[in-house]
Amino acid sequence: MTDDLLRLTVLGSATPYPSADNPCSGYLVSHGGTRVWMDAGSGTLGPLQQHVALGELDAVWISHLHADHAAELLTAYYGLLYADIRLKAPIPLFGPPGTADRLAGFLTNGPVRSPVESAFAVEELYDGHRVRVGSLTLSSRAVDHGMPAFAVRVEGGGRSLVYSGDTAPCPGLTGLAEGCDVLLCEAESTRPPADGEAVHHTPEEAGDTARAARAGRLIVTHVGRGLDPRDAVARAATRFDGPVEHASPGAVFRV
Repeated sequence: MTDDLLRLTVLGSATPYPSADNPCSGYLVSHGGTRVWMDAGSGTLGPLQQHVALGELDAVWISHLHADHAAELLTAYYGLLYADIRLKAPIPLFGPPGTADRLAGFLTNGPVRSPVESAFAVEELYDGHRVRVGSLTLSSRAVDHGMPAFAVRVEGGGRSLVYSGDTAPCPGLTGLAEGCDVLLCEAESTRPPADGEAVHHTPEEAGDTARAARAGRLIVTHVGRGLDPRDAVARAATRFDGPVEHASPGAVFRV
């Protein structure tokens, strides 16, 4: 029996490295039998398999190529090609420009390039990228993280979830999140940087983005190690009147 609810399962939300009980950023989005692994941060492959077998994923979507969002792709590659999984076809992987070559650069151990494309059918993201995966539609926008980085709007069953990836507040994210049911927004920074370019949200800025986008609900994630998640929720709630929660590992949110 398929599930008509759009669900977000938190595999991990730590940064920049896993804690003893919380992997780095990774989420499973599911609807009607469709399952998408959204960011593959360090430590998320294990909890992913509590919900879906690696070889049964419909797609993987990666916001940017920092290790705390993408490192488990390396382990997944070995699992897909050299273990007990028999792939009928490579798993679609939507990621920033250069994703395949970055993976191959790490995985290649000799003169012959590792067959990354045998495990993943890599399609590079760009601002405005849109794709249908099973019962879900994924729309991506470029965001501000000092490197190629993207946010995504996932729609299914008449409901919508927007994930910020890593980014400072920016029009691309606010526009993408306009009217969404749930905004999953990073809140890494304790305070805005005194100098230089901002590349993350503070909790207050996550609340501002949710309010500006008229989101129905805010879930703060990627909370920095200098912040207590409960404080991050409380700080975000000073700027956003809707429900505010934390993406604690193992949590399942029905959208």
